This record gives sequence, C-alpha cells and structure tokens, in this order.
Amino acid sequence: MALLHHLSISLFSCLFLVLAPTFTASNHVSDPELVVQEVNEKINASRRNLGVLSCGTGNPIDDCWRCDPKWEKNRQRLADCAIGFGKHAIGGRDGKIYLVTDSSDKDAVNPKPGTLRHAVIQDEPLWIIFARDMVIKLKEELMMNSFKTIDGRGASVHIAGGACITVQYVTNIIIHGVNIHDCKKRGNAYVRDSPSHYGWRTASDGDAVSIFGGSHVWVDHCSLSNCEDGLVDAIRGSTAITISNNYLTHHNKVMLLGHSDSYTRDKNMQVTIAFNHFGEGLVQRMPRCRHGYFHVVNNDYTHWQMYAIGGSAAPTINSQGNRFLAPNDHVFKEVTKYEDAPQSKWKNWNWRSEGDLFLNGAFFTPSGGRASSSYAKASSLSARPSSLVASVTGNAGALSCRKGSRC
Repeated sequence: MALLHHLSISLFSCLFLVLAPTFTASNHVSDPELVVQEVNEKINASRRNLGVLSCGTGNPIDDCWRCDPKWEKNRQRLADCAIGFGKHAIGGRDGKIYLVTDSSDKDAVNPKPGTLRHAVIQDEPLWIIFARDMVIKLKEELMMNSFKTIDGRGASVHIAGGACITVQYVTNIIIHGVNIHDCKKRGNAYVRDSPSHYGWRTASDGDAVSIFGGSHVWVDHCSLSNCEDGLVDAIRGSTAITISNNYLTHHNKVMLLGHSDSYTRDKNMQVTIAFNHFGEGLVQRMPRCRHGYFHVVNNDYTHWQMYAIGGSAAPTINSQGNRFLAPNDHVFKEVTKYEDAPQSKWKNWNWRSEGDLFLNGAFFTPSGGRASSSYAKASSLSARPSSLVASVTGNAGALSCRKGSRC
C-alpha cells in the first residue's frame, strides 16, 4: 500500500507539472503600458492628497491603509491596496482569520494546527496573522496553497535560519510585514502542500521567496536579507507580480525574474517593482530580467557592487523615477548590465529610463527604438519625482505596527 501511495503522489505530481504552465497564461496583460499608466495615476493622486491626509506619504499603497488607526480590525482591507501587475492578488481577503500560535515546524508532512505550515496548506482562503513575536525556523520549504495572506503586522515575525517560502503553481498570494532572512537550502524530503497531497521535494535553492509558475503574487513591506540564493526569484511562467515597499540588504544575487534565456514561456512575465529600498551589502540583480515586461518605479538604490538592473533574452525594462547612487568604484558606475548578447543585439531591446536621478556618477544605458503610443501616454503622467524617492521608501521593510494606533 505504501508503494501504491507513493506512486499515486508521483503520478499526480507529473500530471500537475504537465498542466501547470498553462495555469498563468490568462493572467498576461495584453498592453502592459496601460498598467504602467494606472500606477503613475495612483502615484500622482496620492501626491495630490498630501495636503489632505495628515498622515499621507505620497506612497499610494501605504496611503491606502496606514492612516487607519483601526487597521488591526480591518486587516483584510490591505488586499485592495496593491498597484501594478500584482494588483489583483487578493490573498485570503475573502476568508477567515487564522491565528498562528505555535512557532514550531517539526513535521512537514503532518503539520501541527496553530503553526504557519498548517495555515498555508489549507484549501480555503485564509488571512494568517500571529499571536505574538516569533522566530520560525522552517524544517522544509513552506509550500503555499492558493488564496493565502501572511500578515505579520502587530508582531515581529522572523522566518529565518531554515527553509523559506515557495509559491509554486498557486495563485493569489500576499506576503506582508515579515522578516525573511538567512534562508538555507533544504529538500530531499516529503512536504505537504495541501490537506490532501504531499510529495517528494528535491533540493530547494535557498530563496527567501521563490515564485515558480505562480500568479497574482504581492510581496510588500518585508525585510529580506542574506539567503543562499535569491531574495525574491520568479521563474517558470510566473506573472502578475508586484514587489513593493521591501527593504533588501546584505545579499549577492538579489532578484531573478525569468528562468533561462531558452524558457520562452516567461515572455508572459509582468512584474512591478515599486517603492523598495535596495540597501547596504547588495551586489547585483536588482533585478536581473529575462523575456518579460518589468516596471521599476520609485525605488531607492543606495548600494550595489556590480550593477543594479540587468537582463538577457530581450526583456522590456521601464525604469521611472528611481534614485541610483553609484558605488565609489569607477568601474561599477553603470546601473545597467546587458548580459549574454553582443551590442548588435541588445541595442534593439527596450530598456528606458525616465525621470531617474543619478548620483555619484551613476548612469543608465538605454536601448531600443521609438516607444509605443501607449508608452507615450503612460509617460505623460510621470512617476513621483525621483528627488522625493527617499520619502516614499523611508518606511520600506517590515513595519512596527501596534494595535490602536496608525501603522
């Protein structure tokens, strides 16, 4: 019977891997410039409201919810505050609150009720919160099921020292307000990903957040650092992603978006990267892109050692209103790095910079011909001025939110 059970798991996994790449195809936006335009409209609207909202910052995500002193009773309202390609990620908005009371992770196949692992594998939508401050050392990858929010507000939550989060072939995930660091490679073990299924996991990469064929994913206000592979990696047909308000530090290969040059399904990948602070101890890949469309808007790049934004396989990179502070080493002043292609090829890619602020000799090498008419329309409403990026990214990372007061 045990052999039959393991065979059934293997057959299920193989069938799922065959079907899964089509799972996200319908999430592709046919005109990504219209999403860019909508993001810029929201940024400008938030800026105009600065004189009205005494707690406003000009950051449209934060201004959507942080002014509410009763945020703790209205937690699920956060799901309506995303912008960009991941704006439809509702997570567990329409489900119950699940309170994590136990920081242990002793059994990846039969997780204990009250643990984070037990919460994320359930089939129904859940908004997951934490009873107190805790450090969670995961024994194996945390395999998320669809329609889940991990919401660390009101507690100091660290996922650290073990495996970390995997978003594989699932949809509608929000990860908010947690510290994820010192993630390790794990695997060659059985791990449960739903109440009715567990399977054999080979070695993981050691990412803080690994998105593998996932869609409608929003990673917001997390503090990410010092993992074995990437901090946020999205590959294998992942799309409809927003990465916002995060504080990223002390890491080499920060963010990989796109599996490989030959994996053309990633042409449908669309990612918004907004209001993040790329801070001390970072080296490269902020992000490193392949094939898809990437809107990099109002981020603060205060540290890199090799380059900030790079890519291969002809991605579209739309950089707007960012602040780039180059390192002192004159060899690494360039923001951009065109990889795995001669200039005769990359000169036809579409990498553009609009309204970016370049400090200490930083410079961006653009590519491509004339922009589309929809891009021109999107650019008519520019992102928040790069000179003010420090104010909209000043609270990047996990926030210290306390009940009964504004966050």
